[in-house]
Amino acid sequence: MSILDELGQLSAAEEFFVALDLPYDPKIVAVARLHILCRMGEYLRRDAFAGGDEAALRASCRAHLEKAYGDFVRSTPIEERVFKVHKDAIKRLAPPKKPFVPLASLTGADR
Repeated sequence: MSILDELGQLSAAEEFFVALDLPYDPKIVAVARLHILCRMGEYLRRDAFAGGDEAALRASCRAHLEKAYGDFVRSTPIEERVFKVHKDAIKRLAPPKKPFVPLASLTGADR
């Protein structure tokens, strides 16, 4: 079974750290588990795995998980903005449109 198949069978973030033999702080993983795995997925999608052997693929997965975990050791999930809800929270909103009331509607001239 390839490492990608093995990782695909896992369900808890802690299992990823165990499978890839990476130490972790349970307090950080408890707070940012989904963020870490999502960020790891972002890093994996940027990588090209064509033609790599299993050892290289495992090392790459380990390095990406380590990098993703490091992002959340140094920062918080909100600051890292992995999920859309966090990204949308910082988008600049268009200034509200000022209501327009035609002068004619105030004077009764349109009647």
